[in-house]
Amino acid sequence: MTTMNRRDLLSTVIAASAAASAFTVPSAKAADTAPKSEAGKGADKDVTKTLARYLVGATYDQLPANVRKEGTRTLLNWIGVAIGGSHEPAVNIASTTLTPFSGPAQASLLGRHERFDVMNAAFINGVAGHVLDYDDTHLKTIVHPGAVIGPAILAFAEYKQSSGKEFLNALVLGVETACRIGNAVYPNHYDIGWHITGTAGVFGAAAGVGKLLNLNEQQMIYALGLAASQPVGLRESFGSMNKSFNPGRAAANGIFAALLAAGGYDSSNAMIEAQRGWANTISTKQDFHEITGELGQRYESLLNTYKPFPCGIVLHPTLDAAIQLQRANKIDIDKIEKVVLKIHPNVLELTGKKTPADGLESKFSVYHATAVALIEGAGGMKQFSDRAARDPKVITLRQKVQPTIDPAIKPDQVDMTIVFKDGKTLHKFIEHAVGSVEAPLSDDDLQRKFFDVADSNLPHAQCQKVIDLCWKVESLSNVGDIAAAARASA
Repeated sequence: MTTMNRRDLLSTVIAASAAASAFTVPSAKAADTAPKSEAGKGADKDVTKTLARYLVGATYDQLPANVRKEGTRTLLNWIGVAIGGSHEPAVNIASTTLTPFSGPAQASLLGRHERFDVMNAAFINGVAGHVLDYDDTHLKTIVHPGAVIGPAILAFAEYKQSSGKEFLNALVLGVETACRIGNAVYPNHYDIGWHITGTAGVFGAAAGVGKLLNLNEQQMIYALGLAASQPVGLRESFGSMNKSFNPGRAAANGIFAALLAAGGYDSSNAMIEAQRGWANTISTKQDFHEITGELGQRYESLLNTYKPFPCGIVLHPTLDAAIQLQRANKIDIDKIEKVVLKIHPNVLELTGKKTPADGLESKFSVYHATAVALIEGAGGMKQFSDRAARDPKVITLRQKVQPTIDPAIKPDQVDMTIVFKDGKTLHKFIEHAVGSVEAPLSDDDLQRKFFDVADSNLPHAQCQKVIDLCWKVESLSNVGDIAAAARASA
């Protein structure tokens, strides 16, 4: 596939006196402890137990090579995006506000010089990794797994001094957990109004940190149960700082759950599947086979994708079409009568803002995305800035954008027709948008994206060092080296 041009495509529960080398996991209750409650009548049994048993027994050596590779790509993408978002207003506010309340300096803030306690570091890095809407996306569920699991396990791994293999295994298992649980309730859970990245992501964070803690089966059951009690994120928050709060809070909540479980803090043994458990309480759909089926054989990690554009994933087909048409035809924007779009139903629901006031809101506007991409032939950071959202030419053209819902259009498709004032037309149908599973970003694309988004906050040479460490994560004796390399000088 054609690669991107640069700039275009694109409190703490750990005791302060505990030394990292001395961290131990207290003994939990025996694995055969009677459950506090069972799954409700007609519900699947032992979903939480089955998932926990798999997580505890799954080893790095069992991961197929392509799954390890995708885990590494997920890490690289998240680190770059988090560095890029590290000085956004939401991150600055979080860092400044939480500083007086933070515990010991245990973990790094990516792209910044500060160090925080593990849970606050995970929260802030979670905000940074999502605030640009440039993170990874599991297209089956619209979960952004790296934005939650990455900050949780990196902060804890830096504290506990975990190896790269331990870390990568925890990352993959966290992604599997979040996405499988997301599969079980999507789309109904999302349609109700929950931000599934936070609500399902917290399970992945708990599982990943629990793996680094070497939890036993009963402890992992408790960790998943405590995670189930902490769903966070509503879609009403989209277009505000609150949206990036959700993965950050889910990352910290996952650590909280795993640590308490390690200490023997118990929960129901069926918190996911019980009649009054997580899935039945916050969704009208429950497909528990999606959680327990083909464990260790079917890997949701292989369906994770990486955004070439810093906005909602549903806008990517439209951006792809507009950029291709502009570059191929050198369109005179003043001659456009209208731009007709046939789109998937989710597009208007998620990105229907007709008059976005700023760059953040423009990430949720199909009108803006179409207009700015046709005018500038690009869809990068500059095209979703305050400058672009307030550009008179963009404002004029977005008023000519006419989106129409077509149930036959798939999520990664769009049918775009530009009608000119003289009656002539240009047409483009996108079968699979760039960045999808069928048209993925290459390793080189991911590196270019990393530089594009990160080198405004870290020197180019330092970015290259972080990239190199991410690619060789499996050989690292201390994955904290990545966090240290990604920290800015004071």
